[in-house]
Amino acid sequence: MSEVDEWLSCLGRPGADRDYQPGHARMHALLTGLTLQAPKLRIRVAGTNGKGSTSFMLANALQACGYSVGLYTSPHVHAFRERIRVNLEAVDDAVLLAMLKTLLPKAKEVGASYFETATALALQSFSMQQVDIEILEAGVGARLDATTAVPADMAVLTPIALDHMDWLGETLAKVTQEKAHAMDGCRFSISAPQTQEVQVVLKQHASLSFAPQQAWPHLQIAGKHQQLNASVAYAALALLPEKITLDLQLAKQAIQATKVYGRLQKVQYGQANIWLDAAHNGHAIMALLESLKDLADPFDVIFCFSREDRDLSEHWPALAQYTKKLVNHADVKCIEDALALHLKSKGNYLVLGSFVTVDKAQCYLKNKKMSVDNNA
Repeated sequence: MSEVDEWLSCLGRPGADRDYQPGHARMHALLTGLTLQAPKLRIRVAGTNGKGSTSFMLANALQACGYSVGLYTSPHVHAFRERIRVNLEAVDDAVLLAMLKTLLPKAKEVGASYFETATALALQSFSMQQVDIEILEAGVGARLDATTAVPADMAVLTPIALDHMDWLGETLAKVTQEKAHAMDGCRFSISAPQTQEVQVVLKQHASLSFAPQQAWPHLQIAGKHQQLNASVAYAALALLPEKITLDLQLAKQAIQATKVYGRLQKVQYGQANIWLDAAHNGHAIMALLESLKDLADPFDVIFCFSREDRDLSEHWPALAQYTKKLVNHADVKCIEDALALHLKSKGNYLVLGSFVTVDKAQCYLKNKKMSVDNNA
């Protein structure tokens, strides 16, 4: 169990997912010896932002249409098991540990990264439960990502912008070229509407469709940008009747009902309204701006705490227009200290940052509430 314990100990480290190693050789070696049952349909989801929300919408819709669905996303909010879901239920801890015992020695032998090992765990879990459909959210890029080491039937591309430039390239064209490889070997490919520069690169790579923007007046997930994610998910499903049987009306209802942790997720603290969102790059923050006035006009405080390797300072002025006070790591070291200083039991607040930030904020609020309840 020492290797299992060592691997699990990485889960609390913010850098656990940053050991990106491009290439498929380690994944192929890691999967050798595993008897994996191919699903009826495997879907890759790649892009810069919106991958998680779109993946959840697809999974919810396909499950509503009667299919068992394996969903692999990253990173997690609270626990690693959230990354691997069957019919939206996270993998059982005992099952996860049993798989780890057998998989980790091979992972160590081939030098597999944290994310590669996690991807292999997801594929093994889905095969064991004989799911009909697998949805794999890419980690970094697509061309050399662990999720593209296995063949797929469909590629779904969410909006593409600059991110992970150390690995993918310093220009939008280079980033797009890397993500375009999600379409490799796929019979169906669908993309969100993209900028002209991105469209040109995608069209040069493969034949694909672009999702038309639809109106979604009854989405359960907040944020106007989620209208686009819903449109992409539905457009992808509309391509699939050639491959599987779908009730598109049921699928649409399931998309509308989808809720996703950490995406403008509203929590209460006393009489305070607090929204938590894992917007961790500039593209994601700019996508949120259009929705902020609908939530609070203005917010009492917006907290912006991204990963330490990302600089969002150029977007602080845009956020400042929507709040009485903007608090970030330049003012306070961490989100817990920021909440302790500025959160009141009344008012409207927004917490932005990575999934680590969302997790820490939720834990702080939970502990604060427990303390209040215990002292009442």
